[in-house]
Amino acid sequence: MERIKDYNNLLQLKEKYSKLVNLRYNTESMGNSTEVKERQILVCGGPGCKSANSYKIMEKLNEEIKKAGLQETTKVVMTGCFGFCSEGPVIEIVPEHVFYVKVSPEDAEEIIKSHIVEGKVVDRLLYDAPETKERIKNKKDIPFYKKQVKIALRNCGVIDPEDFEEVLGSGAYTALGKVLTEMTPEETVKEVTDSGLRGRGGGGFPTGRKWQTALRAKGDIKYVICNADEGDPGAFMDRAILEGDPHSVLEAMAICGYATGSNQGFIYIRAEYPLAVQRLKIAIAHAEEAGLLGKNILGTGFDFSIEIKYGAGAFVCGEATALIHSIEGQRGEPTMKPPRTSEKGLWQRPTCVNNVETFANIAPIINNGAAWYSSIGTAKSAGTKVFSLAGKINNVGLVEVPMGISLKEIIYEIGGGIKDGKELKAVQTGGPSGGCIPNSFIDIPIEYDTLTEIGSMMGSGGMIVLDEDNCMVDVAKFYLEFTVDESCGKCTPCRVGNKRLLELLNKITEGKATEEDLVNMEELCHTIRDTSLCGLGVSAPNPVLSTLQYFREEYQAHVNEKTCPAKVCKTLLHYEITDKCIGCTKCARWCPVGAIEGTVKEKHVIDIDKCIKCGACYKACPVKAITID
Repeated sequence: MERIKDYNNLLQLKEKYSKLVNLRYNTESMGNSTEVKERQILVCGGPGCKSANSYKIMEKLNEEIKKAGLQETTKVVMTGCFGFCSEGPVIEIVPEHVFYVKVSPEDAEEIIKSHIVEGKVVDRLLYDAPETKERIKNKKDIPFYKKQVKIALRNCGVIDPEDFEEVLGSGAYTALGKVLTEMTPEETVKEVTDSGLRGRGGGGFPTGRKWQTALRAKGDIKYVICNADEGDPGAFMDRAILEGDPHSVLEAMAICGYATGSNQGFIYIRAEYPLAVQRLKIAIAHAEEAGLLGKNILGTGFDFSIEIKYGAGAFVCGEATALIHSIEGQRGEPTMKPPRTSEKGLWQRPTCVNNVETFANIAPIINNGAAWYSSIGTAKSAGTKVFSLAGKINNVGLVEVPMGISLKEIIYEIGGGIKDGKELKAVQTGGPSGGCIPNSFIDIPIEYDTLTEIGSMMGSGGMIVLDEDNCMVDVAKFYLEFTVDESCGKCTPCRVGNKRLLELLNKITEGKATEEDLVNMEELCHTIRDTSLCGLGVSAPNPVLSTLQYFREEYQAHVNEKTCPAKVCKTLLHYEITDKCIGCTKCARWCPVGAIEGTVKEKHVIDIDKCIKCGACYKACPVKAITID
């Protein structure tokens, strides 16, 4: 790729290469498969599908295409994540937009022979809707995708992020060209401000206000940082964007640099994301070679460079000041604010820090206008939000929905409902910093302020669905264990307070706690929240406080009745073999500690002093003769 001379040259290249990708954005089927002359087979290259052999599927498809002599008319493309992880590996064939799920390398021959050569859809690989039992051919008609609005994820599952011609054809860097040639820094900041975009990393701080502060800050040297240190359990939104569309982040960082007066950007990413790192390196190299990063971008005299900095997986480094200290080579510990990082950040220079998803929204805002973006979502929470759906839900995956959509729509329409027909108990949002939302709030709109009002938070976008088999005390303990491990230890409330809080939770799950412990635990939560140094400590008690607020009866059952209603906390469980026992000896054979005695065809007995309550006997019994109390 030769250096792109100016904005007009960039627009010409977009027009030239757009034919490579245009058919993928048009979701309407382009005629019958027998009428189509040229096809593209899009293969999901997200981490889930990749681990399920999507690369081998691509290899086999190319082999079959070669055998059939279709190299000139059929192209296989490895894209980023499609989002539909529970149905992976998935592929989409355009322009028909036929969507195949749970594809294996062995299916490649039939796909090429039947679909590509004979024009017959492979019916058995279509998505089978659980409720209607209807097999759905087009991706846009699948309930998982119907209510989604793709902005941050607009190119994920659409383009090959390593093919720079496809990247340019998708319109990458046109927003950068627009601001460099048609807008002042002040106008750029105003556009972002008017859009209503709020930070997608967790706090929801207005992005335009942050950029405005950095623009006004005095200093000849300023920095832009992309926070890609995604560490919430179950969260993979930023990872998917960086793997599927890294140029969207690079372009937005350059726009931010122009708007705030910075010439240097850093991407702080955890080293555990090797594919994201690899694609970022390729993207930076392509952009530099084309003159879209580096010196005199598009002949405008604007310089902007980007470096990658690696994190070692510390959750606390997702906090801006801790992240900055890590980049500087210091311990990743937070410092008190003010001053804000926008005024005094990296090496004491004004620094604008935004996360991956926030940056991924910038180019569409510039290209389509603030009014367009603010028309999506709600008045106080504009645009869309990316969530990673996980837990006890049928459709596990990555979704992007308009702000203001209800939890019910996400869980039951997009997510396909709760696994095995169980009852929804709660939804945990915001990761370790968030809270548990009970099913009584199922109709609540997903917005920053509404979630905060009920004791949770938006967070970076993790959404863990819990059913009737989950113990809410155990859930709170799980998140607090994570926080205790990840605390940097700098401030006493977080270092000591959360440790004491975890000890109280352990007492409760072991049946050793009293009502006084519940009172002390709640008081300690408020103390930690009010006195901790950074967001990690301040928000650490949220899972405990929210479960205490909405599921206090479960805590009281653990404390007063010494039972776990969900039958999860092992210390409180009691296994007993009933008269249904047929003496098959399976329970005794499966017991790892020899706690079950009995002879063939006679009722067996569990020695409760030896029993470790692992549940192996319960699962092994063929006649359900073992009860758990």
